[in-house]
Amino acid sequence: MQAPPLIWLEADDDFPPVDLAWGEDSPMPGLLAAGGVLDAPHLQAAYQRGIFPWFSPGQPNLWWSPDPRMVLKTSDFRLHPSLRKTVRKFIRMPGYEVRIDTSFRQVITHCANTPRAGQNGTWIVPEILEAYCDLHAQGLAHSVETWVNNQLVGGLYCIALGQAVYGESMFAHATDASKVALAALVGLCRHHGATQIDCQQATAHLASLGAREQPRADFLAEAARQQQHPAMDWNFRPVYWDTLC
Repeated sequence: MQAPPLIWLEADDDFPPVDLAWGEDSPMPGLLAAGGVLDAPHLQAAYQRGIFPWFSPGQPNLWWSPDPRMVLKTSDFRLHPSLRKTVRKFIRMPGYEVRIDTSFRQVITHCANTPRAGQNGTWIVPEILEAYCDLHAQGLAHSVETWVNNQLVGGLYCIALGQAVYGESMFAHATDASKVALAALVGLCRHHGATQIDCQQATAHLASLGAREQPRADFLAEAARQQQHPAMDWNFRPVYWDTLC
């Protein structure tokens, strides 16, 4: 199938409307534009509009806004029996803890070294890593970390604009370590009233945890509403487990 014309961005160009993204019948559904600048201000502007970068080494900057959108409603998170057992063990075991924003660069570097399912390489190229670290320095990107005996064994990182949360990537060096971090993020969101976590694209793993596809327009409307709320307090407290267990 022939691809539709691709919008190319110059350095000073704004992002085009998301309804110009390639549709489901195109070779790359959700692709919106290529080129432009990849830095913290442009990333913030992209997420405010429901756009995210995703490309491999050697490719230009590629910007996406798929329709439908994979979203985890925090009220729909599934704590399956095995994960519930893991979380309960995690809560009571000495030396097991969740930390937030203590090792952001380490988390994103581990994620870069953990390719997504079906990919041979990483999409977290050096310029992406540095741009997200700059966002973290501005308080807009966060890491949720799983620690065991002072060793980082899993985690995830995300973007947060107000109470709108955009999940990015996870890694695990121990069984269920990334799922524990996700459960902790859900607990934090529930406590503060954040209603959804953007998962970007559909995977069976995310679906098993309660994420579902929804029309992009619905996702964008709720994200815009959540962006108007004050930023959450990005500190994890054990009481947040109560929203799950």
